[in-house]
This record gives sequence, C-alpha cells and structure tokens, in this order.
Amino acid sequence: MSKKIYCLARFRPKPGKETELFEVLKALEPDTLREDGCIQYIVTRRIDNPCAGGSEEYSIVFNEIWRDREAFEAHCNRKAIQHFFQTQCLDENGMVEAWDVNVYTDEPEHYDAPVMGASCG
Repeated sequence: MSKKIYCLARFRPKPGKETELFEVLKALEPDTLREDGCIQYIVTRRIDNPCAGGSEEYSIVFNEIWRDREAFEAHCNRKAIQHFFQTQCLDENGMVEAWDVNVYTDEPEHYDAPVMGASCG
C-alpha cells in the first residue's frame, strides 16, 4: 500500500509581492529537502502557456511529495514552516493574500493493497 502524501500548497501574493514571496518560499527549500521524509519539495510560479489555460488565482505553488503522513505532519510542525504561515499568511502585514493547502494520495479509494508477509494460499 502506498503511504506517500502529495501536497499542493498554493499562494496568492498581495499585489506587487510575487517576486519577494517567491524568494521567501524558495529559502525554505534547502532545509526541507534535508528532512528524512521529504521526497520532493519545489516551489514553482505560474507562467503563461497557450496549452494551459487554467486559473491565475494562485500564482505560486509548492509541489511536495512526502514519504508518509507522519513525515508531512512533522514538516508542518517545524518552526520555520509555522513561522512562515504566521508572518506571511496570518499576519496582516504578510505578503500572502490567500492560500490553499491540500494533500492527496495516489491510491484508488477501494484499493486491494497487498499484505506484506502474508502466506500464499
């Protein structure tokens, strides 16, 4: 059974703050990539492309993959991550106008997961 957690953390910067917010988020990458449960942690920004006509609502997105739920939750509880959300998202002087964080699994809802160590028969 897959235990991986996929997270999309989307941010809408306040007007004129996109470049600065992107740099603040980029600064979170090195230490996060050192976390044992971190498989991928990449901050990205929206670009125009004629083949992708999606919403422009959130222009900065973290694309994250975590080993499991515990690794993701440990990351969320790190002081640096808590500090970012407090100072940039919750504080009225922060650079984030709105944010949306969701986690996903790659398993179908009723997946017939193999049982490791089960005997045949």
